[in-house]
Amino acid sequence: MPANFPEVWSNRVIQLLTTQDVAPWLDGIAELDTEVIEVGSGAASESNIIHLPVETFQPEVLINNTTYPIALQAFTDTNVTIQLDKFQTKVTTLTDDQIIGASYTRIDSATRGHVVQINISKYRKALHAIAPSADSAKTPVVTLDLSGAADGNAKADLAFNAIVALKAKFDKQEFPVEGRRLVLSTELENTLLLDRNRFGNLLANLNTGKVAPMIAGFEIFSSLSNPYYTSVGAKKAFGSIPNGTTDKVASVAFVKTNIAKKTGMTKQYFAKAANDPENQTNKLNYRHYFIALPAKAEQVGAII
Repeated sequence: MPANFPEVWSNRVIQLLTTQDVAPWLDGIAELDTEVIEVGSGAASESNIIHLPVETFQPEVLINNTTYPIALQAFTDTNVTIQLDKFQTKVTTLTDDQIIGASYTRIDSATRGHVVQINISKYRKALHAIAPSADSAKTPVVTLDLSGAADGNAKADLAFNAIVALKAKFDKQEFPVEGRRLVLSTELENTLLLDRNRFGNLLANLNTGKVAPMIAGFEIFSSLSNPYYTSVGAKKAFGSIPNGTTDKVASVAFVKTNIAKKTGMTKQYFAKAANDPENQTNKLNYRHYFIALPAKAEQVGAII
């Protein structure tokens, strides 16, 4: 096999992880301009961390000021250390015949499952991290009750009212109007689709490459892996199994300028068949670091 086989495959996987299967609702959110620091390389506790300056300084604005000198206001900021989430795939076994040659077709065939599953996991985790923990003034959670709706149009009316209610809460807190996004759960999306005259045709074009539709000032996206909330409005822990009777899936809203994301290191682990005389198979898997979360605990919301 080519001497550079592991390096070629690793570079290809890194490329695919950053260019394919990207969550559309994260489009346009730039990577943080900060260095990824690897801690404990090769150890069980290995991690990727970043240092993120969080600016909290909001100077007072003077209107028609006539008093000089202008009062001084000290600048303050904070610096937080964030540990990126670690995603690992299980080991894939490959014969020598399967790995000979370094064409992208062969590489993509063998590694496609790793790329897809890592991306599915990291974007599910990202949407969970962005969703508010519970209802508060700066992280509003709106409850949608469809039990009293007589038909599909009535359900769509209630769904639309919930989106408007969330908009009103964003407006009250004076969150930026530009860059508001709402990632619909499939349940809420399907409810809106029941009113085909107002929402059906609009949402049906969601994945045709057109600009995301707007409802009540939110750019509209959808996802199959939205977080769940308990009956009292608390966000369930990531990875926990939802209670089908009481837990409800959430549609997640945020202002994109308040979302921070960072892609960390990607590592390939490869064991040659020559070192496995018993099974005579090559072994391959990947480790990838990534995180997306609100820069501040505000400008995010949910509809449950």
